Amino acid sequence: MGFAGLVGGGKLVVDHAVLLAQGLGMSEKLIGLTIVAAGTSLPELATSAVAAMKKNSDIAVGNVIGSNIFNIFFILGLSGLIQPIPYDAVMNTDFYVLMASTVALMAFMFTSARSKVDRWEAALLLGCYVAYTIYLVIRA
Repeated sequence: MGFAGLVGGGKLVVDHAVLLAQGLGMSEKLIGLTIVAAGTSLPELATSAVAAMKKNSDIAVGNVIGSNIFNIFFILGLSGLIQPIPYDAVMNTDFYVLMASTVALMAFMFTSARSKVDRWEAALLLGCYVAYTIYLVIRA
């Protein structure tokens, strides 16, 4: 029953994302990279924010990293088994942004003596996301 609900919910998200893209005259790719991505990441945001407030940094960081690993390997892998997934060469830029964000996180976490993401680094990460989102809208 729960799995059927997840599948049904996934279908609703996809169907309404397509309708939103069409209604706004935007590409489905833009909606997927922004609104759908943010919406499906809200549980990770809530979990990591609560963990950070409670000073459970391993949970906060592990949740984000684990979710990304699961999404890339398992979800994309399973989706590709169900139906091969072509992608536009324009997505290459988004792959570079993904790699750059990973490198930035590693640099922040492993170059300081305290092995933590400081507030200025966190602000830089947020600023980079805002800049990337603006770039996506302009590119579309």
